[in-house]
Amino acid sequence: MGKSNVHIGIIGYGYWGQNIVRNFFHAQNCVVVCVAESRQEGRDLFSRTYPTIPVVRDADDVINDPSIDAIVVATPVSTHYLLAKKALLQGKHVLVEKPMTPSVAEAAELIELAAKKQLTLMVDHTFLYTGAVQKIRQLIDANVIGRARYFDSTRINLGLFQPDINVLWDLAAHDLSILVYLIREEPVSVHATGISHTKNGIENIAYMTLHYNEDFIAHFHCSWSSPVKIRQTLIGGDEKMIIYNDIEPTEKVKIYDTGYNIKTEEDKKQMLVDYRTGDVNVPKISTREALSGVAADFIQSIIHKSEPLASAASGLKVVRILEASQQSIKNKGRDVQIT
Repeated sequence: MGKSNVHIGIIGYGYWGQNIVRNFFHAQNCVVVCVAESRQEGRDLFSRTYPTIPVVRDADDVINDPSIDAIVVATPVSTHYLLAKKALLQGKHVLVEKPMTPSVAEAAELIELAAKKQLTLMVDHTFLYTGAVQKIRQLIDANVIGRARYFDSTRINLGLFQPDINVLWDLAAHDLSILVYLIREEPVSVHATGISHTKNGIENIAYMTLHYNEDFIAHFHCSWSSPVKIRQTLIGGDEKMIIYNDIEPTEKVKIYDTGYNIKTEEDKKQMLVDYRTGDVNVPKISTREALSGVAADFIQSIIHKSEPLASAASGLKVVRILEASQQSIKNKGRDVQIT
């Protein structure tokens, strides 16, 4: 690149944008040059926190700044495609908040444009950089749980109702990125059901099931309307099972030496199930803030021209599933092929 540091511009200083700015500000080989924020209160807050860094109202001022190498887009989903496309056309590397875009067509276009211009395009799937998900990936790769059989995720809370995307696009995007990272097989179809209690057609409670050619199944329960906050995933193997509880402060991952064996009698009418319950193991996991890993990976992928862990290709897979799930919800839970 000709420079030792990557010069970053960040668009959006809302709830998540504040976390992004903080992590890039402290990242190595990185200089935050400028931040764009449309809200006056957001700009005032930024100036009080980072008085030495310019803040502007218009995102185009950041995108068109010739001193900036890369853009981070931390804005509502409906704006991702246009902002990312403008940045890529200006020759900037791009990190875009999840989900990548509101449609498969837009995501595919951005990937093609980034490849043509030889630029890094990355999606902020933060959970891939958590110590918990990294540990689970190691356990699955080392065949500790045997062959994976199911992935069952619950992500519910009394949450922030989004004005432009339903609860699956908002919450299941996290768990889908984890699923795509952990499980090698590709889903072939999805069926989803949901309901909107706000009369705006945007579902605030939804259930989604992914089907595979293999004997594996994935299920997601997402809600903005729960009295309690639950962030829990069960991953079952034919040898052992994992519980990943993201709310748990220390013991986020537990490995259960639990399973069953099926014995079928000769007459095929009777099935005997042997259950096995053993020890529970709590592995040590890294406590590094995941978003610092996102920032470091983005910077290093630019410097070394390497593919980041949360690649645009994985972002496209998540959008593909979400788009199919939305079609299924609108068709009253009909099974939709994932193409």
